[in-house]
Amino acid sequence: MAPTEAIIITDKDEMRKWTRTIRAQGHTIGFVPTMGYLHEGHLSLIQEAHKHADRIIVSIYVNPGQFSPNEDLSTYPSDFEGDIQKLKSVPGGVDVVFNPKNLYDYGNSQIGNGSESNQEESEEMVVSCVEDKGMGHETWVRVEKLEKGLCGKSRPVFFRGVATVVTKLFNLVEPDVAVFGKKDYQQWRIIHRMVRDLDFGIKVIGSEIVREHDGLAMSSRNVKLSPENRQKALSISRALSRVKVEAEKGQVNCRELINYAIQTIDEAGGRVDYAEIVEQESLEAVETIKRGVVFCVAAWFGKVRLVDNMEIDV
Repeated sequence: MAPTEAIIITDKDEMRKWTRTIRAQGHTIGFVPTMGYLHEGHLSLIQEAHKHADRIIVSIYVNPGQFSPNEDLSTYPSDFEGDIQKLKSVPGGVDVVFNPKNLYDYGNSQIGNGSESNQEESEEMVVSCVEDKGMGHETWVRVEKLEKGLCGKSRPVFFRGVATVVTKLFNLVEPDVAVFGKKDYQQWRIIHRMVRDLDFGIKVIGSEIVREHDGLAMSSRNVKLSPENRQKALSISRALSRVKVEAEKGQVNCRELINYAIQTIDEAGGRVDYAEIVEQESLEAVETIKRGVVFCVAAWFGKVRLVDNMEIDV
């Protein structure tokens, strides 16, 4: 039974020591990595982790490595005390909250918030907020094919930053099981492939999307939506649900299904970044639905970019 008060660990070595001590006592460890500003979707991941392990670690860390200098790192929402209170409400609780200050601080450089030199880089350069001159971080993990499409087209830094920080967290936490939400479908598949390819002894579990009562996929970025744009954003889940129904009825022409979704979002006032129907594991685009696929969408509503998806099995 998890303690009422989670232990808060900020030091890398202390985190690794705790895990190894607990494992030596015969316990299994479940891990849920987050960037904080928790909502019911995150809490559902923790509940899923409880099904597979008897000790639970949640990390809260906004990873600068997945943001480019022109993205919203500095404005990413944060409420650590509120997060701790929400974690107490999860049945079974949480044993440890790992809240490192800076996973890219090696004691010889000031990194984590970008630099003037980074800000002046050409937008075509693949740079992140942790890259700097001198002794800064320079080792990256890439899942080369899976990272290229979908979100990778408009966010070239993102997935190497995700894969790298998850690798760092796995090395520090050393879990038996790690749970990721399927809302970020490409991310889940990338981590799953990385774990396979690099022989991590970790079981990666994808947990189903949790939605608001009106269908909007839960996201920490939803708080940034104005009331008007939040209503407009419902067009994503509405389009995905309609496409799923049509596909199950026999409409398997992907171009027609995609065009319907784009039209629905455009007419609602959104701006589509991408809308693609892809094979569930390889994430390769398909023209006709013949087996399990996933319809992935990213769209802007005002200054907020939302992602959503729906698996379709025919």
